[in-house]
Amino acid sequence: MENSEAVERRRNMEWVEQEEEELVVDGKVDWRGRRAVRNKHGGFTVAVLPLVMFAFENMATLSIAVNSVTYFNRTMHYVLSDAANMVTNYMGVSYILSILVALLADTWIGRCKSVLISAFFEFLGLALLTVQAHSKSLKPPLCNVLDPTAKCDKLAGSNQAFLYLGLYVLALGSAGVKASLPSHGADQFDEKHPKESVQMSTFFNGLLFAVCVGGTVSLTLFVYIQDHKGWDWGFGISTVAIFLGLLIFAFGIPLYRIHVLSETSAIIQIIQVYVAAIRNRNLQLPADPMELYEIEQDKEAALDLEYLPHRNIYRFLDKAAIQEAERGPWKVCRVTQVENAKVIASMVPIFLCTIIMTLCLAQLQTFSVQQGYTMDTRITNHFNIPPASLPIIPVLFLLIIIPLYDRICVPLLRKITGIPTGITHLQRIGVGLLLSSISMAIAAAIEVKRKNVARDNNMLDAAEPLPLSIFWLSFQYFVFGIADMFTYVGLLEFFYSEAPKALKSTSTCFLWCSMALGYFLSTIMVQIVNGATKNITASGGWLRGNNINRNHLNLFFLLLSVLSLINFFVYLVVSTRYQYRPQGPTASVTVTRRTIPMNENL
Repeated sequence: MENSEAVERRRNMEWVEQEEEELVVDGKVDWRGRRAVRNKHGGFTVAVLPLVMFAFENMATLSIAVNSVTYFNRTMHYVLSDAANMVTNYMGVSYILSILVALLADTWIGRCKSVLISAFFEFLGLALLTVQAHSKSLKPPLCNVLDPTAKCDKLAGSNQAFLYLGLYVLALGSAGVKASLPSHGADQFDEKHPKESVQMSTFFNGLLFAVCVGGTVSLTLFVYIQDHKGWDWGFGISTVAIFLGLLIFAFGIPLYRIHVLSETSAIIQIIQVYVAAIRNRNLQLPADPMELYEIEQDKEAALDLEYLPHRNIYRFLDKAAIQEAERGPWKVCRVTQVENAKVIASMVPIFLCTIIMTLCLAQLQTFSVQQGYTMDTRITNHFNIPPASLPIIPVLFLLIIIPLYDRICVPLLRKITGIPTGITHLQRIGVGLLLSSISMAIAAAIEVKRKNVARDNNMLDAAEPLPLSIFWLSFQYFVFGIADMFTYVGLLEFFYSEAPKALKSTSTCFLWCSMALGYFLSTIMVQIVNGATKNITASGGWLRGNNINRNHLNLFFLLLSVLSLINFFVYLVVSTRYQYRPQGPTASVTVTRRTIPMNENL
């Protein structure tokens, strides 16, 4: 009887252990380093906390991105084109720094810690800007830069250094949050779990929704405070917002699934592939790819190692896995290691095609805001909309369309296409790229109308607003807002899904890097256009000077529209040639030196 009870207890214990093993999430731990459990850690409910943090982060910074040209121009007395370049340079540095932070997050710090540290730097940068905006001794004397007879002192010396210190500490903090937060949020889902893989797609749509929620507050309340209460109050409320976001994110630390750091750098492994391929360039590739080097995959190794089947692309890199080569990590690499290098190489052309979209976005955040200051901003007799709040129009629209897209369009498209996300990531990106070109064409047409109104009313040099409603600018913002939903969210999901598991944060930084290059390209583009048109325009360049009525912004917008359309056709060629990486677990049969994948067609 006792033996029977002991056997029953043992069976029950084995059943419990088996059930617990099924709930364990591979490659994830909790904050104490214990293996993460599916019903205790992560999931969509926990992923809401990073979404809230992202909303507060965007709330703190978006108003600065769209309205600080006015601050630099009218408070710090920079020339309009220089003020616009300061904003695009700040945005560019912020996004380019995200690559460095992402590498540290993936290989050394960890994504969760990276978010906490970065949010602190963002808080510090905003606090420094608040102090400068409040202190008269850190700013130049008051002066009307719009008065052509005024000689306004520009910010210089130690005060200018203080501005740059605060601005670029903020850029560093914002870079870290943008680099690590989306990947950390996506870490709360298991890509191999049917239900959670669909939830992860909803999470990425939720990222844009969080951006829109934060943006709604930022573009209304925060911009109003900046314009009517002063920039010290504006920077101060942003400081409070990022502090609240940090507290909410920290609340979820015991509940998060945390990515296990790799013992070796995934970036180094990618570099090793290229070095080994060059070293082995004179060796002959085997006729059968199964003869390329791969370690044996057993059940224990499968928990910690990633396995990918060989693909017949970028065959030169396969030379890194030739077994006849001398042994060593810089002389021969695993097939999976080589395939990861191929994935990164395949994503580069997609990445390059998205740069110009941020170039267009930069104009809406700078020159279009300045257009708004020349127009009639009245909504009622007693309320005027700040020009920097114009992006609220597409943001409000996105707050409605994102849930509809995720809850209605995606399930409907999923039934038609059989794709979990409704349409492929690359199709989604392409729609956005085309819409960005249309947005710039609309912007050019609206600028022609605005200048005609100024000319017809003899107001080219007038300081008072034109008899033209600011809501004419809403059309370009509206179309570009829809482009945002398709391209930027599509890019985040595309890069995260396609990247090697050890490079998830780094891969999502392809988006931020694309945006960084777009902002830097905007600065270069403005200078090139001004230089090329210096001798053929009365103003000394299409975009030269503080009087936007005398500029040729319409031609600049038209140029961007044409370039965007050409870029879209290039993208069509690139995207149709792209091969998605295999997804899901790879069942394998072990053979000599090489693992044969049973689901090669995934």
